[in-house]
Amino acid sequence: MSPVTGPRRVLICEDSRAYATALSRFLERDPEIEVVGIAPTGEQAIAEVERLEPHLLTLDMQLPGMDGLEVVKTLMESHPLPVVVISAQVARGSERAAAALAAGALEILSKEQLRLDQPDDVWAQAMRSRLRRLSSMRAGRSGRARRQDQRRPPAPRTAELRRGPAAAIGIGASTGGPPVLEAILEELPADFAVPVLVVQHMTPGFIDGFVRWLDRKVALPVRVAADGARATAGIWFAPDGAHLLLTESGRFALADQPPGPHRPSVDSLLSSLAQSLGAEAVGVVLTGMGRDGAMGAAEIRRAGGLVIAQDEASSVVFGMPRAVAEEGADLVAEPAGLAHALAALRPARGKT
Repeated sequence: MSPVTGPRRVLICEDSRAYATALSRFLERDPEIEVVGIAPTGEQAIAEVERLEPHLLTLDMQLPGMDGLEVVKTLMESHPLPVVVISAQVARGSERAAAALAAGALEILSKEQLRLDQPDDVWAQAMRSRLRRLSSMRAGRSGRARRQDQRRPPAPRTAELRRGPAAAIGIGASTGGPPVLEAILEELPADFAVPVLVVQHMTPGFIDGFVRWLDRKVALPVRVAADGARATAGIWFAPDGAHLLLTESGRFALADQPPGPHRPSVDSLLSSLAQSLGAEAVGVVLTGMGRDGAMGAAEIRRAGGLVIAQDEASSVVFGMPRAVAEEGADLVAEPAGLAHALAALRPARGKT
């Protein structure tokens, strides 16, 4: 995608004309946003994406004919662009929201979150600013396309990473993360013995649905981590609003400190792995805005552990992984290479 210049062109796909009109007015309060069309069906939205070439699509999930999930899947295969789902059909905990994110949508918002009748308050301005940033991002490809990548031969450098046992893996992701997580985690076998701890920045209320959805897609059990539970084999996600830490006793700790822009924080997770596991810690940082994860990854490197980052070509946003790569990473690779490297890790004994 070429750099965005001028107003961000937004296409709205919404079958309620009244809601679409209100949303259009809400968005165009920002002079840098231009609503270029309103499509009442998924089929029309796909045609209008081809004709109007918008920078961003807002998409309802419940539509006559083709539903929103199928629209996301179709567009990511044929005309990838940033998609933000705005729908009454993605309530808190919804697995449909998870499926849309895994298909390539960048963000999920329920209609009740959007206060269209208060278009000038601080929250509304922040929301429009967020949509402007999303509109300039490279669209993620679908899970199917990423799985095709997994069948490519692994990068030769992955063999160099087998430097010692791993007691736990910490993975951090933000914008564009769900399909990459799916692609990587589904390559780990059911007997993979190294605990995997994950921080995924996500709109509050949707992580539980994503965890349930992912649990049906991968061989390993996927759960939300509970305070005080032992870190056993499986995939463990940080819950909403709490940092996920690993203690020296091999148990999870949920914390509300330190404060910062992200809670849960990738930095907090990776720092705890460095402190509790030393050279047996593994840190992985995937697509996302900003630098969350860079400080924690640096601590893992200083402790003698392994640091891995997603490469620029496969990242929706090469912010977080760039920061890690610039500080020094043992491997920078596409999801296929990352999955191969993790699957080859030898588990440590007695740490967790």
